Amino acid sequence: MSIFKQILEPRPAGPDEHGLARGGPSRLTDAGRRIRGAGAVRALRRAPELGALIGLTAVLNLWALGQNGWANTYYSAAVRSMSTSWHNFLYASLDQSGVMTVDKPPLALWVQALSVRVFGYHPLSILVPDALIGVVTVVLLYDLVRRLFGRFAGFIAGFALASTPITVAMSRHNNPDALLALCAVAALWFVVRAFEDGRTRWIVWAGVMVGLGFETKMGIALVVVPGIVAAWLWVAPAGWRRAARQLLAGGAAMLIVGGAWPLLVWLTPAADRPWISGTSDNSIFQLIFSYNGLGRIDGQEGGPTAFGGGGVFAGSTGPLRLLNASLGGQDGWLLGVALVGGLVILVSTRLRRSDRRTGWLIAVGGSFLATAVLFSIAQGIFHPYYVSLLAPFVAALVGASVGQLAAGKLGPPFVAVLVIAAGVICEIAVLGDYTGQLDWLVPVLIVVGVLASVALLAASNARVRAVALSAAIAALLVAPTIWAFDTLDYATQGTFPAGGPQADNTAAGGGGFGGGFGGAGARRFGGGRRPAGAGGFNPGAAGAGAAPQGGVSALFSGQGAGGGTARAGRGFGGFAGRGGFGGANVVPSDVLSYTKAHGGGTVAVSSQGTAATAIIDDDANVAGIGGFSGNESDPTIAWFAGEVRSGHIRWVYEVGSSAFGAPSDGRAGATVVLNAVTQACRAVDTDSTGSATTSGGTLYDCAGKAAALERAG
Repeated sequence: MSIFKQILEPRPAGPDEHGLARGGPSRLTDAGRRIRGAGAVRALRRAPELGALIGLTAVLNLWALGQNGWANTYYSAAVRSMSTSWHNFLYASLDQSGVMTVDKPPLALWVQALSVRVFGYHPLSILVPDALIGVVTVVLLYDLVRRLFGRFAGFIAGFALASTPITVAMSRHNNPDALLALCAVAALWFVVRAFEDGRTRWIVWAGVMVGLGFETKMGIALVVVPGIVAAWLWVAPAGWRRAARQLLAGGAAMLIVGGAWPLLVWLTPAADRPWISGTSDNSIFQLIFSYNGLGRIDGQEGGPTAFGGGGVFAGSTGPLRLLNASLGGQDGWLLGVALVGGLVILVSTRLRRSDRRTGWLIAVGGSFLATAVLFSIAQGIFHPYYVSLLAPFVAALVGASVGQLAAGKLGPPFVAVLVIAAGVICEIAVLGDYTGQLDWLVPVLIVVGVLASVALLAASNARVRAVALSAAIAALLVAPTIWAFDTLDYATQGTFPAGGPQADNTAAGGGGFGGGFGGAGARRFGGGRRPAGAGGFNPGAAGAGAAPQGGVSALFSGQGAGGGTARAGRGFGGFAGRGGFGGANVVPSDVLSYTKAHGGGTVAVSSQGTAATAIIDDDANVAGIGGFSGNESDPTIAWFAGEVRSGHIRWVYEVGSSAFGAPSDGRAGATVVLNAVTQACRAVDTDSTGSATTSGGTLYDCAGKAAALERAG
């Protein structure tokens, strides 16, 4: 059912005793039924704040989008391969030969690959769908809050989400996290609909959304389930027995939808599908429960050990992790308001089943709590952009809290003062990690916070208190909004997108490692620890660099900083340049020319990052057999020999040592296979490949060497 149809609902004469919209199940007026064809236009006229949110989000997500080029080349390469073959599409193969999958489930890539099939292979064909997904998420969150707390609360929630820096960065990128956030918000939206009329279908649809989230990024999608289950069992209109049956129906829908692709992969013989990237046994269950599951929590390594494994990306674990220099600027600005405001609503409801806020708070607050705790304790691979999943829950709690405070439904005025104080303290703590960034805002926050608190405590007029509260919230929204717009100043490229001003962004600078730690930094409002354009932590690379002035023309032309596929990138610059973690590990053009001239066939390399850039730049038939960085997947000799025997792989290009000089963690990656190749396959003469040897790599011809490979293994 259309969101816009819901906004055409007749409004009650006034709120109930909690400041909530009255009434039960929604109904369209007769006039509303007659104008369904123009429902969206009429809805926006009746709810101009929703139109403003859509416009703001569209600008943030689409402005100069073309400057981001191919964004994450790993996924862009997979989309190219998936758009050329339905077999590759179905199994999410990175390469054209269907040798190796990507390390995530395929739903987000399916959306992008279908767009490419319709509009052609172009950066905007990949990026625009995620930008539009971001707009839909904001609209859905607005309605999630509006349905219970009113339009003002919905607007604050939508604005808070739209202006969250990491939300903007992910909506301008091709990582799967934008779709994951939409699935989570949609699941909660359907549960809120279920609170209104108790129908089972809404619980089933919530399960479908969680299942789709699982097909997007696997286990992390389940963070909304505990809150949904607890809320429904506690407040379900028809008693806990029927509630349990309804939850079982929703769980069945979740399992069917979320398990469909894993079941397909499990039932397909290994010889008829790609190797599952990120595994050592070619098992979908290892991908689910280890690499994309518990391994992310209990210490699975994934970052370079020389730089602290996963910790280099998100900082130390602990209760204040979400406010540190890596995560705070991405989604930490309003955590104080969300946490204290949510607790105040909790105290106000006392979890009474008769209070309509109770179920909403358990479902949304439970999702917030589960995600915040999980992200605070995760010791495995954890990247700053993961907090894009937390952002909708934070925004929803902020909107609900502000709406209730503005309606005067959360107790005496000092309660609002507590919420404002928590917001100011939290935001100053976040700003403290960015020396020279928005220094002018700290005294503004203090002055506005104090004046608003005095007005709330001293004024007897409700309108004066509402103005004071609104001024304080507006001040708290300044910093994230500035950072959100700063994200438009440069290319959000690479593996680790992040929002905010590039030169000051310790989370990875929006340009991946190449642009973040070492790239040039364009700034719109921010100050900075180092001058714009200064280099940073980036061994041997210039990174993505500052984006040129883009604007609307860049959006439609796709011009700008480009996809970051400069062939010279090395070290961390490989994220914005060629090679993923491999950096300088590229496949030279003359190697590709040689293989085409001598019978063609797939060229195997260690890193899928290396393969990705060759796929994008040269439409090359290159497969990475060691996983994303060359270290995550551990294929067996028997499997590799079978690929050679079947003709799926003929050539192996060994690029030499890693940019970091060692594997990134304890897994073997493609090492065993590459060692067998050096023993069993024929090294191509140096004179035949020219610059291939000067770049430190060696090309091997493995045609007819399957048996020798098995013996070498």
